[in-house]
Amino acid sequence: MRARPEPYIEFKNVTKSFGSHVVLDDVSFDVLPGETVFILGRSGVGKSVSLHHIMGFLKPDSGRVIVAYEDITDYTETEMEAIRKKVTMVFQNGALFDSLTVGENVAFPLRERGDLDEEQTFQIVDGLLEMVGVKGMRDLLPSDLSTGMKRSVAIARALAAQPEAILYDEPTTMVDPLMAQLLGDLIQKLKHQLKLTSIVVTHDMRLAQKLADRVVFLHEGKAIFFGPLSEWESSSQPVLQEFLKLDELRPPV
Repeated sequence: MRARPEPYIEFKNVTKSFGSHVVLDDVSFDVLPGETVFILGRSGVGKSVSLHHIMGFLKPDSGRVIVAYEDITDYTETEMEAIRKKVTMVFQNGALFDSLTVGENVAFPLRERGDLDEEQTFQIVDGLLEMVGVKGMRDLLPSDLSTGMKRSVAIARALAAQPEAILYDEPTTMVDPLMAQLLGDLIQKLKHQLKLTSIVVTHDMRLAQKLADRVVFLHEGKAIFFGPLSEWESSSQPVLQEFLKLDELRPPV
């Protein structure tokens, strides 16, 4: 029997409050190298807050956060720079530079590296834009794009940094069903082709059923479930069954 690999990302008993509001309450889960873990739950349960802890934008009140095999809990902003070269985040709004074209946005992390000439840079940019399905939009500005297209470009820019892991914050929220399916297909392609470690924050159960190796379900600050979806579906916990039933009532994506 093979030994279980060391987790690439791990929350160890993480608690975080904002004032008197406890957002994460003794939350523990881990993500193995190359695994795709989904963080599910209703709005306001700490899904995005969890991602911000992984990126070092927030620090836990107690507990430890391990990222890229390193305990980053007490890291300074300078120490986090090295971690953010390995782990990148695709924000819900895309977080693209409005004044740069699509191509220039994707080229930005490549230029920061400083070891490529312009021809090499544009070859990589074109390859990434083709991979995410928006190659014909290289010279457009972000304001010319739909929400879904912006997310595709944001994924291309994230990939340009050659990360080991990608965090996706609500990738299919506020996009039409066809675009949601395309984004799901893209995340799946990256998982299989590049073997990237991934965390996807969402309330989209269908996306989880398509892509998740394991799932964390947050409810009232607690991680009340962590495991494969097959175990969730056989769980007797009312909150989990209710979430499944509500999802069945949503229009298909």
